Amino acid sequence: MQVSNVTAHNLLSLKRWLACWRIGMNSAQSAMRPVRDLHGRPLTQLRFSVTDRCNFRCLYCMPADGPEPCFVAREELMSYEQLARVVRLLVELGVSRVRLTGGEPLLRTDLDRLVQMLAAIPGLDDLALTTNGYLLATQAEKLRHAGLQRLNISLDSLDEQVYQRLNGRDLSVERVLAGIAAAERAGFGPLKLNCVVIRGVNDSSVVDLARHFLGTPHTVRFIEYMDVGNINRWSPDQVVPADEIIAMIDAEMELTPVAPDRSGEVARRYRYVDGEGEIGVITSVTRPFCHDCDRIRMGPDGQLYTCLFASHGHDLRAPLKAGASDDELRVWLASIWRARSDRYSEERALLSKGKRSHKVEMFRIGG
Repeated sequence: MQVSNVTAHNLLSLKRWLACWRIGMNSAQSAMRPVRDLHGRPLTQLRFSVTDRCNFRCLYCMPADGPEPCFVAREELMSYEQLARVVRLLVELGVSRVRLTGGEPLLRTDLDRLVQMLAAIPGLDDLALTTNGYLLATQAEKLRHAGLQRLNISLDSLDEQVYQRLNGRDLSVERVLAGIAAAERAGFGPLKLNCVVIRGVNDSSVVDLARHFLGTPHTVRFIEYMDVGNINRWSPDQVVPADEIIAMIDAEMELTPVAPDRSGEVARRYRYVDGEGEIGVITSVTRPFCHDCDRIRMGPDGQLYTCLFASHGHDLRAPLKAGASDDELRVWLASIWRARSDRYSEERALLSKGKRSHKVEMFRIGG
């Protein structure tokens, strides 16, 4: 009888323990599920700018003949330790893909140290970087060794004069091509090469770019010129619609559509009918994709933005300076996303020029 009671007691304890374990597991799984905004969009991606400084003055971002930009003071930049902490907390809220941007991120000292810290975060499945490629030749190998998985490289033309006009600094495209070659040697997989297409500036470069990378594993992505920021003097007349871009390339090298790899993918993909690779088009102007946008952005000063076209951010440095705990920061981060309702690109056509609000500049928020 005594043995029986002990056994019954042990079984009851075991059942209670299993029940608590299941509750704990359910809570943990719930915590790991992406938080959703007011439109039901999950938070799965973070893009953060490690610096707003850049060695280029591109027409579509920070034109050389525009107003002198006001950069974040170096002492106000988020430290690598702070950045790694924020990324870890966002991963716990559902983020699985992180991209480092700028400005030009390769201007930030010892960037490979930050990459190594981020690569060690459990649950972070994809770690990428966007660069203009000018400094890449000397950094590709150490970034790859540190754990960087993917690269996006801006390449707006192969024509030297057009490229120099676009970068505003008379810098040679050959340095970028050397960076691409260094990335290949370092073991980076297929690269994404981004070209912002501006009518009357580099639209004549579209077919040449596509042809140059035909037969390679790399994807050239042609991006409709967007009204990010305020100083690029954007006009809808300068936008070359994606359909026009596709038609230009298809006339020379036949294309066929490709299904997206995942939900939230921003580029419409096309492969060459002969099987020699693919291209992409990003249609933020003519076919907005706000409905499934799953990205939060952060500036180098710790300002969080819930849209590429945001007018204001949420100051992360304040709770950090106040000594907020991980739990407090996690709740605060989740609340920002849950209150999100942004869909600027879908509303753009309804806004008159005078009603468009002042927006954060691209060099501060990244692309």
